[in-house]
Amino acid sequence: MDMKRIREQIDDITADLLRQQSRDGAWRMCFDSGTMTDSYLIILLRLLERPDEHLIRNLAARIASRQETNGAWKVYPDEAEGNLEATAEAYYALLCARFYHESDPRMVMAKQFILKQGGLSEAKNLLTQVIFAATGQAEWPRLLRIPLEAFFSDLGIGLDLFSLSGHARVHLVPTLIMANKSFARRTPSMPLLTDLFVGQSRAFTNDATWISALNGFIASLPLTSLLPPSSPTALERAEAFMFERIEPNGTLLTFSTATILMILSLLALDYSPQSHAVNQLLAGAISLICADRPHLQVASSEVWDTAMLSYALREAGMQPNHNALERAGHYLLDRQQVRLGDWARRLPNTPAGGWGFSNVNTLYPDVDDSVAALRSIRHYTSVTNGLHANWQRGLNWVLAMRNDDGGWPAFEREGTQLPASFFTFEGSADISTDPSTVDLTSRVLSFLGNELDMTIGHQWLDDSVQWVLSQQERDGSWYGRWGIAYIHGTGAAIQGMTAVGVPNDHPAIKKGIKWLLEIQNEDGGWGESCLSDKVKHYMPLHASTPSQTAWALDALTAAHAKPNAAIERGVEALLQSLERRDWTYFYPTGAALPGSVYVFYPSNNYIWPLLTLSTILKKYGS
Repeated sequence: MDMKRIREQIDDITADLLRQQSRDGAWRMCFDSGTMTDSYLIILLRLLERPDEHLIRNLAARIASRQETNGAWKVYPDEAEGNLEATAEAYYALLCARFYHESDPRMVMAKQFILKQGGLSEAKNLLTQVIFAATGQAEWPRLLRIPLEAFFSDLGIGLDLFSLSGHARVHLVPTLIMANKSFARRTPSMPLLTDLFVGQSRAFTNDATWISALNGFIASLPLTSLLPPSSPTALERAEAFMFERIEPNGTLLTFSTATILMILSLLALDYSPQSHAVNQLLAGAISLICADRPHLQVASSEVWDTAMLSYALREAGMQPNHNALERAGHYLLDRQQVRLGDWARRLPNTPAGGWGFSNVNTLYPDVDDSVAALRSIRHYTSVTNGLHANWQRGLNWVLAMRNDDGGWPAFEREGTQLPASFFTFEGSADISTDPSTVDLTSRVLSFLGNELDMTIGHQWLDDSVQWVLSQQERDGSWYGRWGIAYIHGTGAAIQGMTAVGVPNDHPAIKKGIKWLLEIQNEDGGWGESCLSDKVKHYMPLHASTPSQTAWALDALTAAHAKPNAAIERGVEALLQSLERRDWTYFYPTGAALPGSVYVFYPSNNYIWPLLTLSTILKKYGS
């Protein structure tokens, strides 16, 4: 390996990052999740009759630029043919924007693709169905007509809203408000899309009927006589639930999608489109538009990017007292959370102390960001400056978040769950719960081992390692929930276990390394399709991406005291992919909603290659 070339690449990445850092110490990189949110914002602006033509035209141009030659839109580049939901949303948004007309060839092709897939009734994504139903284009699914009393009453019916994940809750509550009110609004300037359905029905085919029976049962209960006169109604409780989770920038728990749904639900509750609440929420959503492109982020990633990039720069040799790292550290310290969020329901005696994903996140901390922030600020917290208590509070929060199975979740400790078949929307099993995941658990193990010198031999840590081992697939890989997918999970698992002292020749690690070597591409790199995340088994991309190559190299480097041919080939592939910057550089290797939303993190092409190359230089460069 050419160590000089590796050093030069590290220096180039470092210089590039220093140029991009904001004055307040943060890095602000666009969390690019495709065209879904852009489509929703255009539709919402037209529904509210807000004439922001410049914004609408820019969003529409970006959507149009993503159309495939067959007329479809995709949620990841190698998706076969196209994606029904993404195409229907883009088609609807472009017509609302008046960017194209139905007779334009590109719209004709898009419509043909939708009909070829069986029409709009075959859409299985929850958000797609809600947007089309709320704007009068489709029937409300019976599956969503769950009486609000099932979640917001004192009757003990048995449906616990807090058994769902936090992100599922803030999307479900406004949706149920609209569904219960059969809300549908369409302005005269918006298109009518009945011709996107095959046949006369405007219902979705994945709808379930059992909800109708529950609905009838709830309706038969003498609710008004059981509730005292002063008790708030279920609608009032649902409305209060949303307002209690508004973040300082006006978003609902920082999600633009949840914020858009809340605006629609307020219209269903007879709020004026010009009301203060609607204006505040709309401004919050618009504040999430990227600075460098016309794209509405699902959520912004400042805390994650800043924590991980500052850590990577430190590992690359930058001194902790460097101005850039000090500014990043102060930025992160200012964003440590002090408010108790819903997570506290399962941790009632644990003080707040975690970090969230976004710049304005004050209620929804997560384990991954908290670990990243703790690692980044450790050099700036001490007893002498009075900040050690902050660091300790954050560490205590992370440790308290461990599930009983020994693994770590993302946002909340695991509690009781609704039946897996409760919702039939695509990806619902992955997004409605928040179980332990291999990638997050392994990153916690890496932190505990590398930063706190913790090792196996203690039952508490051994249990976590055993849980990771129990999740290994038969082929030797591990699934990673928040990255794509088996390369991500396998790289994290091997790094995490070796960091706490699991020997390199452990059978599970040897089996994982063998699997990585078996899927190494001819060019020496690694690449995995987003399809893996949907079908839940490894699907090759047939090309190498920088972040996935880095993840695989992390595992190989952790397991080998000396470099070998596979590592050398991998490093060469990584260097070439960083220099080449072709389509693989922009491939979405971040996972969000399985089968529906995948994310291109620009920071992924800095964080992971920088950490990998720095480790290789330090371990093999002497």
